[in-house]
Amino acid sequence: MSPKPWLLMLVVVRSSIAPGGEVLHDIRDYGAKPDGQTLCTQAIQKAVDDCAAGGGGVVYVPPGKFLCGTIVIKSGVTLRLDDAATLLATRDLAQYPSKVPAYRSFTDTYTDKSLIYAEKAQRIAITGRGVIDGQGASFQGPYKVRPYTIRFIECRDVVIEGVTIYNSPMWVQHYLACDDVRITGVTVRSHVNHNNDGIDIDSCHRVLITGCNIDSGDDAIVLKSTSARLCKDVVITGCVLRSTCNALKLGTESNGGFQNIVMNTCAIYDTRLAGIALEIVDGGMMDRVVVTGITMSGVGAPIFIRLGNRARPFQEGMPKPGVGTLRNITISDIEATGSDRTGCAIAGLPDANIENLTLSNIRLSFTGGGSLKEASRSIPENPDKYPEYSMFGNLPAYGFYCRHVRGLRLANVQLQLAGEDQRHAVVFEDVRDATIDGLDVPHSNGAASLLRFMNVQNVVVRGCTPPAGTGLFLKLQGAASRAVTLTGNDFCGVSAVTQIGADVPRGTVAELANRTN
Repeated sequence: MSPKPWLLMLVVVRSSIAPGGEVLHDIRDYGAKPDGQTLCTQAIQKAVDDCAAGGGGVVYVPPGKFLCGTIVIKSGVTLRLDDAATLLATRDLAQYPSKVPAYRSFTDTYTDKSLIYAEKAQRIAITGRGVIDGQGASFQGPYKVRPYTIRFIECRDVVIEGVTIYNSPMWVQHYLACDDVRITGVTVRSHVNHNNDGIDIDSCHRVLITGCNIDSGDDAIVLKSTSARLCKDVVITGCVLRSTCNALKLGTESNGGFQNIVMNTCAIYDTRLAGIALEIVDGGMMDRVVVTGITMSGVGAPIFIRLGNRARPFQEGMPKPGVGTLRNITISDIEATGSDRTGCAIAGLPDANIENLTLSNIRLSFTGGGSLKEASRSIPENPDKYPEYSMFGNLPAYGFYCRHVRGLRLANVQLQLAGEDQRHAVVFEDVRDATIDGLDVPHSNGAASLLRFMNVQNVVVRGCTPPAGTGLFLKLQGAASRAVTLTGNDFCGVSAVTQIGADVPRGTVAELANRTN
């Protein structure tokens, strides 16, 4: 008996029309099997190719597990995963052909393989509530044998929405030199291999990341510039992040630099390194970065800022880049608890200062445990050392250690300790044009001075009320120190306000309108 006409019509409708009138290509119609064992690469790729050739539309991944190797997304194509669909990466490395892009960057030295790949495509998307499983534990070894899960290069108008990504062999998502990227509501769970960054935004323009939930074995959300192209005009908002490394990071690769970056309203938890890490070490510039409305629990250090000089070129044979710049940074409305004893380093270089940095409305809690010996440590410059919050060891300050900074403002900063700590709360070394306003910090019995300044110029400390029992408020050192003003502070609980080194020029300190016993 021949099929009934109405049944044929339903089959055609299912395989050709998506809601909203989009052209839909169901991968089952191309031979894909939802058994998790049959290799479906050719079927899925044929669906993508036909979709693109017809002017674009939707390639539909229905319920079931579909095993595949590299899929190349083309202009106009949306890969839509059903809620019950899993795109399962094959464990066979031979199914991931080498893809060497025309665009040159330092990532040329990393892997040239990907599960989902696009280059110079426009109006592309991966959507739906389904799962992409990279089966990353099956790929052990150097970069070249560990594919990215998603890699898009020089693409325009990119949407990644709603999907869950598990178990990447390498970076989970890499967007290189792309423009107009929107990543929304994506979940990442990937701890099965090295270099499991959650999202890498690399040399991209106009990027919006919203509502993502990321738990990754490397940096959760990281902006990079592995080429000469700026990474700029990026907003990250409303995300929940956990990482074995850093949660929100700019760097390490910084060749092109970063500009106009906003990160706000995120929750960070159980992160081994820094909650917020801002780094320029391979040349490039960082300019106009705003970080606000971040809560953290269980991080190594809440804040780490580094201007260094690793000076790694992004292509072999290139001259080393010069020292970069890091300036015009605002970090505000930060709450962090459970930070370890290291402290927060904000460190430039002797001839390359961090410039115009504001830290305001910040409350940070540390475990404590620092010693007087650590309080007097001399910290090496380490200009070319890999930047991490622990790169200097336990700092002389349990709160902020600031060196080689010009234009620094600490306003309404509160530091807390879970246990005794003998170190300073804040240390300035070679800091100019700075203001401390309303600092609220604890003081442990027998500890070093709350503040220690060395070779500082044009520093104002005001509106501070050290706790009762504080021994010494400020220790000032250095023949280069000039123009330190203490004004409008309540020193009633302090045994001694200042201890001034013999090498400090006379008249360096002015005390105005402070309250004392």
